[in-house]
Amino acid sequence: MRNKDPDGFAGLVRPADAPPGPADLNLLRTFLAVHRSGSFTAAARLLGLSQPTVTAQMRSLERQVGRELFERLPRGVAPSPYADELAARIVAPLDALAEVTGDTVPAGERPADPVHLAGPAELMCLRVLPALAPLVADGLLLRAATGLTDALLDELRAGRHDLVIATARPRGRALSAVPLMDEEFVLTAAPHWAARIGGPENLAARGPGVLHGLPLVTYAEDLPIARRYWRHVFGRRLDCPAAVTVPDLRGVLAAVVAGAGFSVLPRYLCADELASGALVELYAPEDPPINTAYLVQRPGSAVNPQVARVRDLLIEAARAW
Repeated sequence: MRNKDPDGFAGLVRPADAPPGPADLNLLRTFLAVHRSGSFTAAARLLGLSQPTVTAQMRSLERQVGRELFERLPRGVAPSPYADELAARIVAPLDALAEVTGDTVPAGERPADPVHLAGPAELMCLRVLPALAPLVADGLLLRAATGLTDALLDELRAGRHDLVIATARPRGRALSAVPLMDEEFVLTAAPHWAARIGGPENLAARGPGVLHGLPLVTYAEDLPIARRYWRHVFGRRLDCPAAVTVPDLRGVLAAVVAGAGFSVLPRYLCADELASGALVELYAPEDPPINTAYLVQRPGSAVNPQVARVRDLLIEAARAW
């Protein structure tokens, strides 16, 4: 005997000509996990199910709605337009239901779940982890990871993280993202290199050509930060190979302070060195390039109340960054 549908999910997925009957909440939950993660395997990991079970449930739901929901790809799946429409209709009520039903053990008897947080190594080490120290002292269990945004967002969708600090807004509606902070980029070098080019005044008067011959230090061979700075500030393409590449901006900073060359760095990273005179800002544009970092949440992580504590504290702390 079927239960009634007090939560209003009946009719959400049936075609107009299908016989009446309530939608299966388990199928809808699995569908939403697949839609959000982009993979049957990742959804299985999120839900604690086997991959064959997820596949069977999606086939059952497709038979029920009379439509194909996902296109099978070499890696993962792609939702059909109908699946996107269905996900938009059920996401709010299912998430609300999960918050009500997902926490059945009294808080005092439940072992604490760690919060899995990831982001750029420099920002995590210099801003994020110090900001979260009070929560750790108050009992928060934290598991931090670092990496590049695209890879971290893929891991977020696969359920490996609860929160990710991303240097670009994620595409699509499957992840929830809020602006966290703005990074301002600074063209900088050690004082002896600044003197060699005649100081910031000479660069402002003659343009970036005065930097020709100076070694460039960057974190990647394709010079993403420096190229963006050149396009935004000077309106031209940067044509300068890297003399040193270090896949960590803290290493770039250390090399520039030691006199290895010039670089473009986030201001938060080199603010102390600029204030002490260990570095010189070579150019001060009226409109410096800025990049926004976003705090991105994994669907379903709201059932762990510690995730909300971390999210709220980071948003508050970022106002002073």
